[in-house]
Amino acid sequence: QVQLDESGGGLVQAGGSLRLSCAASGRSFSSYAMGWFRQAPGKEREFVAAVSRSGLTTSYSDSVKGRFTISRNNAKNTVYLQMNSLKPEDTAVYYCASAAAPMTSWYTGRTPSEYAYWGQGTQVTVSS
Repeated sequence: QVQLDESGGGLVQAGGSLRLSCAASGRSFSSYAMGWFRQAPGKEREFVAAVSRSGLTTSYSDSVKGRFTISRNNAKNTVYLQMNSLKPEDTAVYYCASAAAPMTSWYTGRTPSEYAYWGQGTQVTVSS
């Protein structure tokens, strides 16, 4: 059974930083791309960032590009999201996700339908 456990969320002032972690278990972590998505109240779940299974390719939404960095440690079965220069509009529940199928080493999925497994989410609140 695949399990994804997020941690690192919390309350931070605008301009601050947080680092989210997602520990994975249940299948070969290094075989699958990983992604982060977020969902604010009353809004649809949106793509934030993704990293290929090799870790060599990353993809970001325009709203976080230059502020957030996704990375992974395949030896630790963990994916990270470093969030800097946080803004109130970054407030949301953040979810990590594991891709539905093993793809090429440079593949990064940007849509929820490309991911099969999801964590329970961690709340990030940015105050102004």
